[in-house]
Amino acid sequence: MLSSSAGRLALSGSAAPGPGVDQREALAERADSRAPVVEVRSVLRRFGRTIALNDVSLDLAAGEIHALLGPNGAGKTTLLRILTGLVHPNAGTARVMGFDAVASPRALRQRLGLVPSGDRSFYLRISGLENLVFFARLYGMRRRAAVARSNEVLEEVGLLEAARTRVGLYSHGMQKRLAVARALLPHPAVLVLDEPTHDLDPRAARAIRELVRELASCGAAAIWATQRIEEIRGFADTVTLLHRGEVRFNGGVPDLLAHSIPRRYLLRVRNGSFSGRPAEAALNTALAGVGTIADAGESSEHYLLQLQHGVILGDALKRLTEATFQILTCSEERSELEEAFLALTPEGSQ
Repeated sequence: MLSSSAGRLALSGSAAPGPGVDQREALAERADSRAPVVEVRSVLRRFGRTIALNDVSLDLAAGEIHALLGPNGAGKTTLLRILTGLVHPNAGTARVMGFDAVASPRALRQRLGLVPSGDRSFYLRISGLENLVFFARLYGMRRRAAVARSNEVLEEVGLLEAARTRVGLYSHGMQKRLAVARALLPHPAVLVLDEPTHDLDPRAARAIRELVRELASCGAAAIWATQRIEEIRGFADTVTLLHRGEVRFNGGVPDLLAHSIPRRYLLRVRNGSFSGRPAEAALNTALAGVGTIADAGESSEHYLLQLQHGVILGDALKRLTEATFQILTCSEERSELEEAFLALTPEGSQ
């Protein structure tokens, strides 16, 4: 987790000059550039005999949302710690806006915002506004500017009305939004978000994604570590999938879907022309060339349909109805993204 890192991240950069009043125009200009704002090259990180990351590389462009996927222990948080300068790699390099995470940590930290995975990085006995002013001061802002900027980011995340409420009275979702607000304080060129929607309800999670997407449209880059596979569809531009510290996939979401096995659907089927259990052989005959069907074992009417690549579900269902079978229900067993994730991170693989 990065939950205890936010204070150290800001403190270590406190001697650096404060950010400009408004960097949105500069972010927009960088969005037009093809040069990556985040560069990770052949990073290796060991903890004793354990290799947490092995030859990991990735790039982020301005305005890009990059999803970092992987099961527990894959190395996601270690990579984010390296990007923020909190952990040094044993080999390889990590750069943000051209600044090396090891050689120039202060300059790097003035250009990124961190949203840690936990919610224990605030002072619970003071208000949200007081917390943000404290962290803004650590970034080098004068008090008047810190108060003004804190109010701005509280409004952006929808917490302005709770600005003077003690953080100890905030809900989990409110504390997560406060963490996003803190990350926005220095007008970051890069956002680093570690499980930002973990334990949030769908409405709160969507609000955070929409805010990150808005910032990306202004030119900020975001690296978004998550285990919520489905949330990256229509949200992330590119994906890196880590497994046991190694990159198993790097590319766009459509390319990730290409690694999924043929989709499977759970059908509840009855014979249309006569009563009784549909014959599995008859179902497969009707589906010849488009898919196969097998007994799901749940009841006498449930079957698993597996489509061949490129086949549309509607075409398969049409085949069955034309063969006088009645389709009572149809549901996807697992999403394509989940299938791709499982295919690329098999249990027991090294």
